Amino acid sequence: MASERNGSDVLVDCLIAWGVDTIFGLPGDGINGVMEAIRKRGSSLRFIQVRHEESAALAACAHSKWTGRIGCCLATTGPGGVHLLNGLYDAKFDKAAVIAITGLPYHDLIDTFTQQDVDLPRLFSDVAAYSTRIMSAAHVENAVSLACRIACSQHTVAHVAIPTDVQEEKLEGAEPSMRNVQHHVSFAHQESERLPEEPEIARALEVLNRGKRVAILAGHGALDARDELIAVAELLGAPIVKALLGKAVVPDDHPLTTGGIGLLGTRPSQQAFEECDTLLIVGSTFPYVEYYPKPGQARGVQIDRDPTRIGLRFPVEVGLVGNARRTLQVLAARLKAHADRSFLERAQARMRDWNALLDRSLVNGTGRLTPGQLAHDVGQRLRDDALVAWDSGHNTGVLARYAPAREKQAFAGSGLLATMACSLPYAIAAALAFPGRQVVAFTGDGGLSMLLGELATIVRYRLPIKIVVMKNNSLGQIKWEQLMFLGNPEYECDLTPIDFAQVARGFGIAAFSAASPDDCGPALDAAFAHDGPALVEASVDPFEPLLPAKRIEKFAKNLEHALEEGTADAAAIRAALAREPSRTQLM
Repeated sequence: MASERNGSDVLVDCLIAWGVDTIFGLPGDGINGVMEAIRKRGSSLRFIQVRHEESAALAACAHSKWTGRIGCCLATTGPGGVHLLNGLYDAKFDKAAVIAITGLPYHDLIDTFTQQDVDLPRLFSDVAAYSTRIMSAAHVENAVSLACRIACSQHTVAHVAIPTDVQEEKLEGAEPSMRNVQHHVSFAHQESERLPEEPEIARALEVLNRGKRVAILAGHGALDARDELIAVAELLGAPIVKALLGKAVVPDDHPLTTGGIGLLGTRPSQQAFEECDTLLIVGSTFPYVEYYPKPGQARGVQIDRDPTRIGLRFPVEVGLVGNARRTLQVLAARLKAHADRSFLERAQARMRDWNALLDRSLVNGTGRLTPGQLAHDVGQRLRDDALVAWDSGHNTGVLARYAPAREKQAFAGSGLLATMACSLPYAIAAALAFPGRQVVAFTGDGGLSMLLGELATIVRYRLPIKIVVMKNNSLGQIKWEQLMFLGNPEYECDLTPIDFAQVARGFGIAAFSAASPDDCGPALDAAFAHDGPALVEASVDPFEPLLPAKRIEKFAKNLEHALEEGTADAAAIRAALAREPSRTQLM
């Protein structure tokens, strides 16, 4: 009965009222009351037991990204809550709506050096837009509802910590204060589709209509605005350049896109930015300012729902604060069609040359499997509606370049935080949210080894995730950053090899191996055809570099210096740099 509800019951009922249907977490003695409330409501929501609380937060972030709904993670007092932080920063940086619930010690022992007495509300004050401590069962409904509202409306992290005894406190016995009228809160939630004001729209139209060589940068904020983005690009004759989180904004075979930008991007995208006189940014805070048009080169217009991100990377003249889809609709209705298509046509010709270059470089003649062929072969086997979770590292770059996004596919991973180990939690969230769709986790050996225990989560819930491990026994991206960014010899980036196929079998996952160009396709075919989770350990050529698509003089000189200073395997690296696509990238 309602009169017998305790603090945990009220908390979980609030979460359900706000649309939470999945909670990722790990039981602990500081949250036993909350766990019992979840157990009693098993028909309304599910608890997913992970093997590390970091995974719980990453999966909650991914759940929000994949579904557009609020994600939820739960951790115990002290160390459990501390472990959530990395995944919660991923949500904060990429503006995913997540509520984190943690335990606290008994309310009258907090801040007395009792066991696991970590001040989690204070600890979470940076990562969470709202972080509070529950004071009594009468406080729960107010605090949790506000936390959910802030998470949803601001697309950010909110945190509620509830002491162990308050979890068990009966609501009827918790005397509210005179100003706390019970059940005065609302669970109604409406997502704003704000439109910019007319003066800003008019200024944006003036800038875009005057542009002769317009380029568009699209990020994950444009994922729900594909048709509108294409309509605007068509009118402007503008190539669409995609930030990593915007990989699925437009299919990679669409004639209006030149693919990605930055270290993981394409040469035509970089050339478009170097030559444009106008830049339209839609839903992106792509962080690497060195790849943007040079200051003074191009006028700028930016669309973003968050006013604090206007002008964050590029000195735009006009900021349009509002929903990307609706704002692009307004622009498309009033933009003039640009008759001169030469800028776009030049980008399209370059894109054909770039794709041909990548195709020619899939096999390098050494007998070793290239990272590019691995990503290409994975891309060829993805279903039309596949959900692909990438990790952070060298593997991310080759997936971005060599696995084309198709019409209904979705790709996700850690963006601004760029945390390693995200691929398995992201894939777990995808498989749970969209049963029946193909889910692929593309990871490196460094990232996979960090949260290897989540293979048990995949088995526990019988998730048919296909895991592809790009194994080069190295922290590959860091290695190439040491060489290129600073000109230093590689140091401590080599990894002790792990037999991931054998490890996977130990968890009860089917496993396959590939180490040559001829092995790759058959191993992927066997794994993807397997009825259940499967892992492919793909041992790739460790000397294939991760280079910008177009020569950056400082990087090239640093690389040469690092090789001269005694980097291990310098001869093999030089041979790789002389092959395509590296030879063209260094031109």
